[in-house]
Amino acid sequence: MLLVEAGGSDTSAMYRKPGMIAFVHQVDQLKAKCDWGFKTVPQRHMNNRKIPYTRGKVLGGCSAVNGMLYLRGNKANYDSWAAAGCEGWSYEEVLPFFKKHEDHQDGASKYHGAGGELRVTRHPDDEISPVSKAFAQAVANHFGISANGDFNGEDQFTAGFYQMTADGGVRHSTSERFLRNGERPNLTVETGCLVERVIIENGRAKGVRVRQNGETKDFYAAAEVILSAGAVGSPHLLMLSGVGPADHLRSHGIDVVVDSAVGQNLHDHLFVPMTFRSKYSNHKGTPFHFLGGMLKEFLVGNSWFGRTVFEAGAFIKTDPSEPIPNMQLHSLPWGYPDPNQDGPGRAKVDTGRCLTVMPTLIYPKSRGTLTLASADPTAAPVIDPNFLAEKEDLELLMNGFRIVREIMKDPAVRDMIEFEIQPGAQHVSDEDLAAQVKLRAMTVYHPVGTCRMGGDDESVVDPQLRVRGVEGLRVADASIMPTVTGGNTNAPSIMIGERAAALI
Repeated sequence: MLLVEAGGSDTSAMYRKPGMIAFVHQVDQLKAKCDWGFKTVPQRHMNNRKIPYTRGKVLGGCSAVNGMLYLRGNKANYDSWAAAGCEGWSYEEVLPFFKKHEDHQDGASKYHGAGGELRVTRHPDDEISPVSKAFAQAVANHFGISANGDFNGEDQFTAGFYQMTADGGVRHSTSERFLRNGERPNLTVETGCLVERVIIENGRAKGVRVRQNGETKDFYAAAEVILSAGAVGSPHLLMLSGVGPADHLRSHGIDVVVDSAVGQNLHDHLFVPMTFRSKYSNHKGTPFHFLGGMLKEFLVGNSWFGRTVFEAGAFIKTDPSEPIPNMQLHSLPWGYPDPNQDGPGRAKVDTGRCLTVMPTLIYPKSRGTLTLASADPTAAPVIDPNFLAEKEDLELLMNGFRIVREIMKDPAVRDMIEFEIQPGAQHVSDEDLAAQVKLRAMTVYHPVGTCRMGGDDESVVDPQLRVRGVEGLRVADASIMPTVTGGNTNAPSIMIGERAAALI
């Protein structure tokens, strides 16, 4: 087997040590080493903002640069896939593939695996910020749910504390655990290889053409070619290879192999940060605090610097009639860039003790597209998530502001909160809240759907992940999701990889 990666290795402490991700995302020179540098087109429903679209250009992909939250989504997500014609993808059918790679700190159970490659852990209870605990309890009180539930267990409608893919101060990216965890004598890894296109001859994928160290090379497959370049990279490569909307490909001078809806159905999670002053946070956004955590981690270990920055969270129903939770609440005991991260350089971050809560749209109705800017494989694709095109998406995030403010009035947390820093309690009218959402909303970096899986002829891949119209070619990443899962997408993407391996 040959694995081809455009970026470099993720073996340095810059990627393996969880806390270093703050530097990677905030220092442009560091980020450029592991990020494709994409931005969306101006989002016409969000003040024409060009929103950064971080995508990992490094071994391990986005799992090497993400927030490390381990969330599978809701059972109903997968059952809806199966009901829509994706045979073999119901929750009961995919659960074994989640458990297969999991090594949960609580051991094996109905919902968790043990002994897999990926260690799934929690923050030590005594290191969770008091305000994070109070927030989880306040959410529980407000909705009449548990304050310490398992987001990957029986019922997602709960508050609690996030599980993460990190252990012993090491990020458990896919490369860390699946490539370097044990001997792989049948695997060759080539880095620094920009794939220009899939070589398709007589309707069959034969290999890939790459550019490495200034040279063009062809690598031929003994059996199959599998694209795992994500919801941006995989559709980009398919279109460069002649698989995509016929008129669009012809407009760029690309010969059409298969007329397909590649690049359609792009959708993504959005959150809006709300930051509150609280002296009951364990953290401050100062260089000295980061340096102290880093030194402790490298010298002693077992510090906050070796874990995710996210602590408490919840999955809630904005209306009791909702069948499943339709909003996720991320929280972290830090300030957050104000008002957004669109511009060059570092955004302003409050350096005091804070709690940031992020009401998150997990089932967007808006759909966008990913298209070619050029037939040149080095040219970035045109990314248009079409955020907030549907009024319901905007209204749900506006409602998120109101719900979080009500939660903050609960006796469990109100005495720990001094005031709302951002966007500020003065913003209360519908007009003000809509303006604040458009100004502050950010992607959670969970794009999906651009190589949609389905049982119909209009889908890009079939339920076996085979690209329709091309033999010997599959896609195995978040791009195949018909609809996004209710939660962070790293774990479902790994499950898709496990499912693909079994199918192959």
